[in-house]
Amino acid sequence: MSAPRDKGWLTVIGLGPGGPHLTTPAVMNVISEATDLVGYGPYLDRIEGQEPSQRRHASDNRVEVERAGEALRLAAEGRRVAVVSGGDPGVFAMAAAVFEAIEAGDPAWRNIDVRVEPGVTAMLAAAAEVGAPLGGDFCAISLSDNLKSWATITRRLAAAAQADFVIALYNPASRARPHQLGEAFELLRGLKSGDDLVMFVRAAGTKEARVKLTTLAEADAADADMRTVVIIGSSQTRTIDRPDAQPWVYTPRREMVGEGGA
Repeated sequence: MSAPRDKGWLTVIGLGPGGPHLTTPAVMNVISEATDLVGYGPYLDRIEGQEPSQRRHASDNRVEVERAGEALRLAAEGRRVAVVSGGDPGVFAMAAAVFEAIEAGDPAWRNIDVRVEPGVTAMLAAAAEVGAPLGGDFCAISLSDNLKSWATITRRLAAAAQADFVIALYNPASRARPHQLGEAFELLRGLKSGDDLVMFVRAAGTKEARVKLTTLAEADAADADMRTVVIIGSSQTRTIDRPDAQPWVYTPRREMVGEGGA
């Protein structure tokens, strides 16, 4: 059991990737105890109900470190602060921004009671929509080059392909970055088999969830947007056909030497 919290504190939380059923009870407890909710506006909008004394501090999605600094200042003043992310707060989300702000900020912030409450990250919900494609070794790579260079992203994609990881792609496309997923597919086609499976999973964990299953050779970047997680199978990833339903996709936990994928 965690120690009691009798003064200002900060907890970074994740709401999960979809409906409220994917928000953990522990996260809901933090929300109910917080005096202040700090986060990207659309994420705060997902939280239903509000205590009269609870304050919401909404901001744009490109000011993560600034948002973290605001949250830390509130906690230092004795407020109980929940920093709100989608998915899991430690995966391409606000937990790292909070610790970056602590490292570079007021030394007194290192005395704040800061905790991270885990959530369900998007690739887990996406994988569950199709079966178990993350059953073997896998990695996650964000295609957003807002905070790192495209050269770094392509180097990591190449290394993951050469190591035959299943690859989950976050932030695959946006209006500002319409070309990058296509470039990623072209790179991977030079390093992997065109028969390797590709899964486009949009709005995973919601009633609007949609899945498109294809191969690397046929994958079309136009099928992805910012609500899509793209999972690219390894050479071991395979399908199980079903007569009247979408095939199941899974990656075996054991290496099947000499056996192909789909």
